[in-house]
Amino acid sequence: MIDGYTRVCGVMGSPVEHTMSPAIHNTISKALEENLVYLPFHVPAGQVGEAVRGAFALNLLGINVTVPYKSEVLPFLQEMDSLAETIGAVNTLVRTERGFKGYNTDMPGLYRAMCEDGVRLTGENVLILGAGGVARAVAILCARKEVRQMIILNRTLEKARQIADEVNGIAGRKLAEARRLAEYDTLPAEVRYLTIQATNVGMFPRTEEAVIEDAAFYRRVHTGYDLIFNPAETRFMSMVRENGGRAFNGLKMLLYQGVIAHELWTGTKIGAALAQKAYMEMKKAMGIPLCSC
Repeated sequence: MIDGYTRVCGVMGSPVEHTMSPAIHNTISKALEENLVYLPFHVPAGQVGEAVRGAFALNLLGINVTVPYKSEVLPFLQEMDSLAETIGAVNTLVRTERGFKGYNTDMPGLYRAMCEDGVRLTGENVLILGAGGVARAVAILCARKEVRQMIILNRTLEKARQIADEVNGIAGRKLAEARRLAEYDTLPAEVRYLTIQATNVGMFPRTEEAVIEDAAFYRRVHTGYDLIFNPAETRFMSMVRENGGRAFNGLKMLLYQGVIAHELWTGTKIGAALAQKAYMEMKKAMGIPLCSC
């Protein structure tokens, strides 16, 4: 029952109409009997500041921020969490007395998803495909979780070098190195990697493509994590499995970034059973078969 005490949260972005986030938060709110609703808010280009100020004036409890506003929103925040400040992007705004505080729950969400899937970071040999904003955030997460080594593969070497240099500064040692994507065949043949696919290759409409098409590369991958969640099975994932590795998509990352955001807004810890229920609702909304995987 929506009434005068109902709190409102939502997600702002452009486009935002096909977001899966309402399936997460409204499922959680219903199960916990919270008087809270979650809605998508389409914010036109150039109106991010007005949207943030309006959300605060309208007493919204919290907001998720999606593309393309994760960095553009920063000047309109009252304060930022240290991880969000390091990454330079936020996806969650939490109401405070004077304004919104920005958090990045994407990377903690990815880490929680990895832990649930039995994927470790500490001490791992990690390959990151891509050198955009998402790849940079993943690299920072890997540095914080003390991976053994990190190699960033990207078509433009300079972008990969910038991330590697930044990560090495954070780690205080030569942790990361950059290589051109075409140099994947120079990787040590005896090492098998946890490989994180952080480009948009494989996303609709390029669903039949992978950043690297060579089966020999995938034989060096023991676990592949594609941050794309639609389609649920990317060509990258298929090639990892065909060559003996485990493969996961980004849907659980999306789930857990939302779970963590909900916990920040309400102060209520979300248990595994309820998170799984929200995960099933997300899969139902996407038309994915409802197995427990």
